[in-house]
Amino acid sequence: MRPPLRAVAMLAAIAALVTACSSSDDWSQPRPTPSAVGTLGPGFVTPSTKPAPEATITPQPGSWAGIHPPKDYRVVLLTAGDDTPTKSLVTAVKAWADDEHVDLRTIAVGNAHDAVPSIAKAMEMGPDLIVSAGNDLVDPLALVTPSHLDEKFLVVGAELAEPTHNVTAVDWDGASFRGEGLGASSTYDPASFTGERCAAAIRAGVAAVLSDLTGIVVWL
Repeated sequence: MRPPLRAVAMLAAIAALVTACSSSDDWSQPRPTPSAVGTLGPGFVTPSTKPAPEATITPQPGSWAGIHPPKDYRVVLLTAGDDTPTKSLVTAVKAWADDEHVDLRTIAVGNAHDAVPSIAKAMEMGPDLIVSAGNDLVDPLALVTPSHLDEKFLVVGAELAEPTHNVTAVDWDGASFRGEGLGASSTYDPASFTGERCAAAIRAGVAAVLSDLTGIVVWL
């Protein structure tokens, strides 16, 4: 006995909806390397040549405003710590992801022993970019990133002492943590992690990554 046409149509609609939801949430499917939408403005890099590895650039404020990630850009946010600076960074990253229609997934690291496994988990998810927020992640990232040069990392509010070409950082006077061996900068100031500064950090950092300006420090 053939089912009623209405039932067939309903089943087809449900199947289509399930398929659509699955495909949008599934990062396991291969796809081309995502391309930036727009271009950097004047003053982001001076001179207008690619900076040397581990160089520090100081872009003009707002020179990153004209470049955006493509829709559904896949980002994993790694976060560690419940201090005010880390919370401010996390808030800024989530707001940016919402504004830019980024497909954001978050991994909160419970303690120092979970950091390396959490970084490995983030890589296994297949993101376009892994963003790190929290000083406790600096040393584990320094350990892991040199062995995974095909993965792109962005550290906001801190930096690695000797970053490889796949690690970009955004820092400023008042941040600058570079690992336990070096400690915090003498000018470290939690109050410098304002909402405006953190919002600029994620946007400027992603702009650098999308423009293939990686392995450097973007100084705000």
